[in-house]
Amino acid sequence: MIIFVHGFGSSSYSTKATQTKEYFKNKEIVLAPSLPYVPHLAIKTLEEIIEYVLLKEDVHLIGSSLGGFYAIYLSDKYNLKSALVNPAVYADERLGLYRGMATNYYDGSKFEWCDSHIKELKELVVDKPKEEKFLLMLQKGDEVLDYKEALKKLPNSNLILEDGGDHSFTSYKKHLKDIDIFFNGSN
Repeated sequence: MIIFVHGFGSSSYSTKATQTKEYFKNKEIVLAPSLPYVPHLAIKTLEEIIEYVLLKEDVHLIGSSLGGFYAIYLSDKYNLKSALVNPAVYADERLGLYRGMATNYYDGSKFEWCDSHIKELKELVVDKPKEEKFLLMLQKGDEVLDYKEALKKLPNSNLILEDGGDHSFTSYKKHLKDIDIFFNGSN
C-alpha cells in the first residue's frame, strides 16, 4: 500500500494525490487521507493506518512539503521507503512563519496555526534519517522552500533534482514511474 501524505493546508483531493491514485490504480492501493492540521493528530492518524496495514502488507509513503517532513519521521519509526516531494525538512522552523489564521486550499476553511503546533513539529524532528530509504524529489524553482535545505539534510538519498518548477513540483506526474521503481526495487 502507498500512503500519500499531503502538505500544509492541503487535503486528499490535491493534484498530486489524485495523480498518484490514478497511476497506481491497477498496481497498488493508494490511501490519501485528509489529515488534521494539528501535527500530533496527523501523526497519530498516520501511525494507526500504518500499524494496521503493516499487519497485512508493506507500506510506502509519498510525502509532499509538510507531508515530506511527516514521512521522514514515519519512515524512521517504521523503517519505510518514502518519496519526498519538495519536502519541508525543517518544518518546525519554516512553518513558524505562518502563525495565525491559515486557509485550507481545498475547501477554503480557516484554522489557527499557533506556537503549540510548532512545538509538536519540533518533537517529530529526525536528526539522522536513514537516507537510503528516501527518493528525494526537488525542483530548484520552489518558491516556498529552499531546495538546498533538503539536499543538506539528505545528501545521500536517491535524488531527482530539476531546474525550474515550483513548490507543487510541476513534473510530478511524469516521475510516478520513478517512484514505482524506487518502491519496488531493493533497499
